Amino acid sequence: MDIWMPDAATSLYGIIGHPVGHSLSPLLHNRALRALGLNCVYLAFDVTDLEGALSGIKALGIKGLSVTIPHKQSIMRFLDEIDDVAKRIGAVNTVLNKDGRLIGTNTDWIGAVKALEEEAGRLDTKKVLVLGAGGSARAVVAGLAERGARVLIANRTLEKAKDLAEQFDARWYSFDELPDVEASIVVNTTSVGMAPDLERSLIPSDLLPKYAIIMDIVYSPLKTKLLRDAERAGCKTINGLRMLLYQAVAQFELWTGKPAPVKEMEHALREAMEPDK
Repeated sequence: MDIWMPDAATSLYGIIGHPVGHSLSPLLHNRALRALGLNCVYLAFDVTDLEGALSGIKALGIKGLSVTIPHKQSIMRFLDEIDDVAKRIGAVNTVLNKDGRLIGTNTDWIGAVKALEEEAGRLDTKKVLVLGAGGSARAVVAGLAERGARVLIANRTLEKAKDLAEQFDARWYSFDELPDVEASIVVNTTSVGMAPDLERSLIPSDLLPKYAIIMDIVYSPLKTKLLRDAERAGCKTINGLRMLLYQAVAQFELWTGKPAPVKEMEHALREAMEPDK
C-alpha cells in the first residue's frame, strides 16, 4: 500500500492557539487534503508568543492558518491586511499567506449561516434570537446581518448586548425578557451546555415550542441540554458540528482554490465525535 510522505515540496498549513491539543481542525483538513491528493499537510501549533510565531510563519512560508482562542482578536494587530467582515466582527479565525503578506478573514460567520440555511432556507425573512454577546456571537450576528435576517440579541449583561446590537442594527434583551421575545430561530453562542454546565440551558423548556429551529454552536457534547429539550418540544435542531464543518470548508477553499470534499470532512468529524457509529 502506498503511504504518502511529506517532502521538500509539501505545502504547510496549521492552527495556532493555546491550548490546541483538543482541536479537530487537523483531522478535518488533513482528511480533505488527502482526499484531493494534494501535497500539503496541516499541523497544530500551541502558540504563546504570537508575534514570534507569525514571524516564523512568514519565514517558513506556511501557506495558511486557522486561529483559535486566545488569539482571534490579538492577532489582528500583527496582520498586513484584514477584510471588512473580519473588521466588523473584530476577530480573525483564518489567515492566508499571500506572497509573504498575512491576510486575515473570518469564516466563522460563513459556518453559522450555512448551518442555518440548511434547515431554514433563506434567512432574510427570518427573525433570529442570538443568545450571548461575546466573540462567537459577533460572528453569528455579522453573518445574519449579511443575509438580511432580523436579529435579536439576549445576554446576561445587558450593556454588552446593547453594544453588539447597536453595531449591527439589532434589538437587545436580557435573559429575563425571553418569555416576551418572539423569533422563529434561536442560536446559542454561549458556553452554557458544555462542561461543567452540562445540565444547564438558557431557555426554559416551556418556552421552546414557540421556536421552529434551535441551533447550539457547542459541539461537545453533540446534544446539549438545550438541544435535547428542543427535540422533545418538536423543534428542528442543529448542533455545533455543522458550523465547525462549514467554517473549515470555507478556509480550505480560500487556501487551496479548490472545492472542498465536504462529505469526506463531514465523515471525519462524525468518526471523531461518534466513534461507535
